[in-house]
Amino acid sequence: MKTGFHASHEQFTPSHLLQLVQQAEKAGFQAVLSSDHFHPWSDIQGESGFAWSWLGAAMQATSLEYGIVNAPGQRYHPTIIAQAVATLDEMFPGRFFLCSGSGQLLNENITGEQWPAKRDRNKRLQESVEVMRRLWQEEDYLNHKGMFTVERAKLFTKPTHIPTVYGAAITEKTAAWLSSWADGMITISKPVEELEKMVKAFRGAEGDNKPMALKVQISYASTREKALDGAWEQWKNNIYPSKLIADIDSPEKFDALGMNTRKEDLEKHVIIGTDAEIFIEKIKKYGEMGFEKVIIHNVNKQQEDFIDFFGKEVLPNLQQQ
Repeated sequence: MKTGFHASHEQFTPSHLLQLVQQAEKAGFQAVLSSDHFHPWSDIQGESGFAWSWLGAAMQATSLEYGIVNAPGQRYHPTIIAQAVATLDEMFPGRFFLCSGSGQLLNENITGEQWPAKRDRNKRLQESVEVMRRLWQEEDYLNHKGMFTVERAKLFTKPTHIPTVYGAAITEKTAAWLSSWADGMITISKPVEELEKMVKAFRGAEGDNKPMALKVQISYASTREKALDGAWEQWKNNIYPSKLIADIDSPEKFDALGMNTRKEDLEKHVIIGTDAEIFIEKIKKYGEMGFEKVIIHNVNKQQEDFIDFFGKEVLPNLQQQ
């Protein structure tokens, strides 16, 4: 199991994130997962750097493995994502993985196109991944007509390794569906019994030997009160069901939704803590469940303190296993 650091472009400037991933590598983190937003989840977060520009700099500045959570098909034409992935892998062979999801209106609405129903977004997602795989491997020009059009596209700079594509799933239904076509699954932290259902849905379909990754939301601070306050300030908009938040189109509307969130509600979705043992116990459990990558997102703003704490108190205990 690899323990990773989440680079949240909605919360920090790209230059700050570059410093953070360098600190994370020194602390012992083994991977980085990058978000890919056009708008932040909240006006309070207040950032939205272009992740694909940042990835080249970050991968040059460190030797870590990198992934990104990306939604091809509307804001990005899949051929462009295929080209971006191929370029990163040519420069940094074998160090990149792709997490593909159906997206949120918050980011995709900038194109002015109609926002499809979830069923159509899923169809577009699978079709996008199929087209990207063909571009990474085939030597002929590609033509495609479906949920989107490709006309005479060919990648002259191919990746050195065909990247692993993790399908993003929040529900059991999606987990079972993507197991038939994705290389692996990425999901987010939930109570253990709910995560077990996600794993069963994925593994029980066609995902028996496929890798799984987990993004875990935590809030670490020197006191429990600070940890809870920091989580509420930064992450109170993000605890609602995906079928609701996928269709919200602005940070202002997310902020309005988040005002309904009580601090105690966050504890069902974010691991709040000051003690290393709570994080060690949880992460070990995720490894036992079969997750090969566990990406830690400290949702408050105190990233340097979190990285230093994990480097000294948490990661050494995980690496002994």
